[in-house]
Amino acid sequence: MADSAAPAVPAVHQVETIIDHPHRFERALSTGIDNALDMATTYGLRTIGALIILLVGWFVARQVQRAMVRVGERSARVDLTVAAFVGALAKYLIIAFTLIAILSSYGVETTSVVTILGAAGLAIGLALQGTLSHVAAGFMLVMFRPFRVGDTIETAGVTGTVTEVGLFTTEIRNADNVRVIVPNNAVWSGITKNMTSNTLRRLELEIPIPYGADSAAATKIVAEVVATESRILGEPVPVIGITRFTDLNARLVVQVWVHTADVGAVQLALNTALRDQLGRAGHLK
Repeated sequence: MADSAAPAVPAVHQVETIIDHPHRFERALSTGIDNALDMATTYGLRTIGALIILLVGWFVARQVQRAMVRVGERSARVDLTVAAFVGALAKYLIIAFTLIAILSSYGVETTSVVTILGAAGLAIGLALQGTLSHVAAGFMLVMFRPFRVGDTIETAGVTGTVTEVGLFTTEIRNADNVRVIVPNNAVWSGITKNMTSNTLRRLELEIPIPYGADSAAATKIVAEVVATESRILGEPVPVIGITRFTDLNARLVVQVWVHTADVGAVQLALNTALRDQLGRAGHLK
């Protein structure tokens, strides 16, 4: 029984057929060029539009963040810590909506994008539980505010002035003017000492007095030095006395109250004056 199917024409013969008919070849070439130009025009314009959307979205996000920080810096009613945190959150939200708008410009359905982002967010959240804990800790720090921007704190082994509380990290500038970045979770889950939350601080100095020295005379000298320091407060009253004994000497303790801003300067001044006066009187070795 004969096969009714027509035999396949080899590709070589097809090419030869097109070449043998110049008009057909020109028409196919023209169609290909037109299609290529249409695609280049369509996707080129979309790409340019996407770049414009991206630049505008990034610019708006940065401006919103800076505006929130300026509000916190200039307004007495808005805490700078809260303003900086909300500004960072707004920045990331604007960037997320910008990316959705870019995908929409390419014809991707917004509902599909949201669904995909939701699923991806769930998967990323499960994979990055530690990172998300920093975000949660940041919300807790802003909500309960154990410290504010500008406070001097000691936390996670770092001592310095808080410059920013972000979504993921807290930035601290230490005494050497070094920028230190601490994860929010380490701050929230650890012990934090706020050095500047109270207006007054107690300053305590411990002085070794040899057993051969006159402790009463040494105490009198310390009291005179304390009385000459104008930055030491009269109330609460300064406390001076022997608190403990060691194998080598007795320990004379000085407890005075000063304004928080004067702690460092008063400590240096007292150390210098006490060393000179007690050393000159022979009460130090």
